[in-house]
Amino acid sequence: MNATAQRALRIGEVAELVGVTTRTIRYYEELGLLGGGDRSKGAHRHYTDADVTRLRELIRLRDLLGLSLEELVTLAEAEEARAGLRDQWHGDPTDEERVAILDRAIELAEQQLDLVNARRQTLDEFAGELEEKVASLKRRRRGLRRRAPS
Repeated sequence: MNATAQRALRIGEVAELVGVTTRTIRYYEELGLLGGGDRSKGAHRHYTDADVTRLRELIRLRDLLGLSLEELVTLAEAEEARAGLRDQWHGDPTDEERVAILDRAIELAEQQLDLVNARRQTLDEFAGELEEKVASLKRRRRGLRRRAPS
């Protein structure tokens, strides 16, 4: 296979490579998170290495950030919009158009950052609750040790 050739993978192969079910892949397609693969009428879906990479990234973001599917869609849409802006930037825009591109890119990146920061805050709050629980349990243990006969 040359460097420009793409593998044509079936949905089961993709599911196995990424570690998800075929139903998950189909659901992500329904949500618009993943393209439907290359499929002619009545034929099996075929996916490229780029599809596998995209799915892996989506799963990583979902798991790492604990995102709901709605949040995952929002994050993915913002990333796709930023990719479109990069394409516009590499065209031949005027300086005024470049300012507009940068303004929109900043807005999208801030939207993504807000989502990540909200997750971070939730995790920090949970960590604080667990730290308090550990401290409480340790105090209880110390109290029992003091009362126990030697």
